[in-house]
Amino acid sequence: MFLFALVEQVRIHDLRFAFGPTIILLPKLSLFGLPTIESAYGRSMADIETIAGSVASLKESFEEHRYICSDEIATAVFLAYQLRKPVLIEGPPGVGKTELAKTAAEMFSLPLVRLQCYEGLDESKAIYEWKYGKQLLYTQVLKEALDEVLQGAKGFAQSVTKLHEFGDIFFSEEFLEPRPLLKALREENGCVLLIDEIDKADHEFESLLLEILSDYQVSIPEIGTIKAVAEPPIVFLTSNNTREISDALKRRCLHLYIPFPDVDVESKIIGARVPEVPPELQRQLVEFIHELRNLDLKKLPAISETIDWARTLVLLHAESLEPQLVKDTLNVILKFQEDIDNVHSEVNSLAAKIAK
Repeated sequence: MFLFALVEQVRIHDLRFAFGPTIILLPKLSLFGLPTIESAYGRSMADIETIAGSVASLKESFEEHRYICSDEIATAVFLAYQLRKPVLIEGPPGVGKTELAKTAAEMFSLPLVRLQCYEGLDESKAIYEWKYGKQLLYTQVLKEALDEVLQGAKGFAQSVTKLHEFGDIFFSEEFLEPRPLLKALREENGCVLLIDEIDKADHEFESLLLEILSDYQVSIPEIGTIKAVAEPPIVFLTSNNTREISDALKRRCLHLYIPFPDVDVESKIIGARVPEVPPELQRQLVEFIHELRNLDLKKLPAISETIDWARTLVLLHAESLEPQLVKDTLNVILKFQEDIDNVHSEVNSLAAKIAK
């Protein structure tokens, strides 16, 4: 008789696979448990129900977590929570699509399970994979006990019959390695599932998602159907619109489009994310970014670049947007040398325009 003590599940707070999915597990909260149970953040179920009770309370809570959102965004999250429907978030890169899901997980004190999509992503990296190493180990160990198992069997037919009595143990849940989608279904107290940049995955991969998006379950041929342990996860899918998403996937989701913000909203975002920026410098840098977005550039600066630029200017102790300072830091907001060269000659006129 062999006794094995195997540690099969390891929680890592920030586990990244090169070319594979990323799983981020934040401290857990019993969202659907007793109100007396509190999370590592000290938030109870009653607190979460209060936050998600209205669009206004959600918007206020997002702002408390330094995510400035519109009524449309808050409404989409409200409906996703109340209806348990996935949200497909589309829009240009860098406008806060991924950050919305991350902030929602932090706001609700729920684990965040993230699947980063890429070309060639398949079910072995997204849903499940068999623990081939463990299967091989057990096979080698059982070889030594095979004579004892087959003792008394006469002929090939009886030997096969005896082996069948043990069942197909090598393709049971004990040998199953859950990937992000299956891991999200197994979260006992709910979670936020982020399927990031779905437009980078192949069309075939979208078909794998249909079952989990509509029924919150996955089907494994060797085992059967695995449903969500308790309540289904709150699902966010993001897309940068590099290709069309299938109608079948869109039908299963609420739709949300996040564009570049206007000047007032972007100023609030900078104020929330980089409060150290002087008011006049904040006004100038936001208006300068909006002037750049009116130009014919290969890549328009997004909110993320605006935030990075604000932090850069704070580090450089800038009080106002001087032309030379802009030229020296263009590489923070523009990612192509062609764009930098084109804007370089326009800096003086743009700086003079926003200084008025």
